Amino acid sequence: MEKEYSQNTDDSVSQKEDINNESSDDAIETSKKEGDDQHPEAEKSPEEKIVELEDKLTRSFAEMENQRRRFEKEKEEAYEYGGFSFAREALNLIDNLERSKQILNNDETLKNSEALKKTLEHLEIINKDLLSIFSKNSIKPIECLNKKLDPNFHQAMMEIEDNQKEPGTIIQEIQKGFTIKDRLLRPSLVGVSKKTPHTDQKDKENKENNETK
Repeated sequence: MEKEYSQNTDDSVSQKEDINNESSDDAIETSKKEGDDQHPEAEKSPEEKIVELEDKLTRSFAEMENQRRRFEKEKEEAYEYGGFSFAREALNLIDNLERSKQILNNDETLKNSEALKKTLEHLEIINKDLLSIFSKNSIKPIECLNKKLDPNFHQAMMEIEDNQKEPGTIIQEIQKGFTIKDRLLRPSLVGVSKKTPHTDQKDKENKENNETK
C-alpha cells in the first residue's frame, strides 16, 4: 500500500510539472506573438528613413509657406480695408448734409432769403471737403444716373414710368452709393424707368403686325 501511495504521489507531482511546463511554454509562445504584433514590419533601412525624413521636411516647409502667404494676405487686407466699417459709418455725414439742404430748401419762411443762400453755400463747402477727404482715401461715389441697373452696385427701390428711357435705366438717385478701392461700400438706392402699360400694348401690337407682314 505504501508503494502504491508513493507511486501515485510521484505520478501526481509529475503531472503538475508537465502542466506547469506546458503553461510556461504557452506563456513564452504568447509573448513571442505579442512581440511580433508590436513589430509587424521589419526594421527600416537607413535609406528609407532618410526618404521619410525628407518627405516630412518637405511637408513642413510647404505648410510654413502657406501660413506665411495667408499672413501676408491678411496683413495686406487689414491695411487696405481696415477702415471699412469706419468709412461706412462716416457716410452718414454726407446723408445728413443732404437732408439738411432739402429741409432748408423746403422751409417757406426761409425761401429766397440771404440767410438760406449763405447757409446752403456753407453746407456745400462742407460736402465738397468731405468728398475730397473720402477720395484721398479711395472712397468714391458711384455714378449711376442714366445707366442700366447693375445689381452689383445699385439697388432698385421703385419703378418710374418713362417712355423716353429704356426699361431698367436709372433715372432717379435716392441715396448715393460708394466704393472703397475695388469693393462696394454701400449700393446706390435708385429709381428705374419702366414703360407705361398702353405703350407696352402698342409695342406688342406693332411686333405682331410686323410678323404678319
